[in-house]
Amino acid sequence: MGLVVFNQKGGVGKSTITCNLAAISAQQGFKTLVVDLDLQGNSSRYLLGEAANEAGEGIAGYFAQTLKFMVRPKPIGDFVIETPFENLSVLPPGDDLDDLHGKLESRGKIYKLREGLAELAQDYDRIYVDTPPSLNFYTRSALIAAEGCVIPFDCDDFSRHALNVLLANVKEIQADHNEHLKVKGIVVNQFQPRANLPQRLVREMVEEGLPVLGSYLSSSVRVKESHDLAKPMIFLDARHKLTQEYVALHEELHPAAA
Repeated sequence: MGLVVFNQKGGVGKSTITCNLAAISAQQGFKTLVVDLDLQGNSSRYLLGEAANEAGEGIAGYFAQTLKFMVRPKPIGDFVIETPFENLSVLPPGDDLDDLHGKLESRGKIYKLREGLAELAQDYDRIYVDTPPSLNFYTRSALIAAEGCVIPFDCDDFSRHALNVLLANVKEIQADHNEHLKVKGIVVNQFQPRANLPQRLVREMVEEGLPVLGSYLSSSVRVKESHDLAKPMIFLDARHKLTQEYVALHEELHPAAA
């Protein structure tokens, strides 16, 4: 019922990875949805541009109606927005997501996203979920709802020390809420092959037996341009080195599509 891109640290490329993987799925003909659970709405802005400002209630609207018992709820699909790209849609966060957090948590609505994604899975081949940079209600909801998670790693020492805590949190959710959740792998992002620190950190993780994916993502100004133009790399520059790295990562995560 979905692939969650998750890290408790901000600035590691969650939204960029989410949207570029989703764009490749869509470009390959799979009907694809991005669920944006991050209050900042970076994935929604990446896929919709300025139109993200008028994206409606979003996932907040879906969650809000779960708190009302005398109102007939709308299907979660009613909150989905089509992007300019064929086969690619987005479920934006909405303006009220932050305000709803405490109410949803106190009312025990932790499984509502799983119900929603199960409903959406009838209409979409691939669902990617972008999460906030914290293990809050929305992130836990996503991990409880998903079949798999991908963990971006941005090759610095702080991220390395935080990784074991992050993996322990995932194991706890697996044990308590979602035994079917699989860690699909750690995505090495912003990799600089000629720098000693990234090479050492990645080598140590591999030697430790951590599930490091073989497709590394390098740094590029081109991806910043893709953000500015609201056009994922596969649609902006299909032959670019970073685009091809994303394609390799996509094939590693979805081997049947390779």
